[in-house]
Amino acid sequence: MKKIVITAGTITLRAELNDSATAQEIWRHLPIQSQASVWGDEIYFEIPVEVDQATDARADVDIGSLAYWPVGRAFCIFYGPTPASTGSQPRAYSPVNVIGHVIDDASQLRTVVHGTPVRVARARE
Repeated sequence: MKKIVITAGTITLRAELNDSATAQEIWRHLPIQSQASVWGDEIYFEIPVEVDQATDARADVDIGSLAYWPVGRAFCIFYGPTPASTGSQPRAYSPVNVIGHVIDDASQLRTVVHGTPVRVARARE
């Protein structure tokens, strides 16, 4: 697993990318800077990566999941239910490629508002 750091405004979270092809492609493009969009308890933002939907893509994800949304070319961070959820678990708008997970408490992102600067970078070892 490759370690990354996600900064959204004043919040900094440690996270890990898995070994999927999508995660490897994102790793090659780091650091990435963008502005957050908020959809329920999900932050997402467009990134300069274009990858097809993976064969194991899914809409139902776990709290703390990191994902890539092929439709919007977006990096997604899930920290609770979204408008598409039927319970307390996150559900993406449409299938996403799961690329990793947040190590720290992802619920800290509830204070992030639309337009907040976001940066994803490789962690320093």
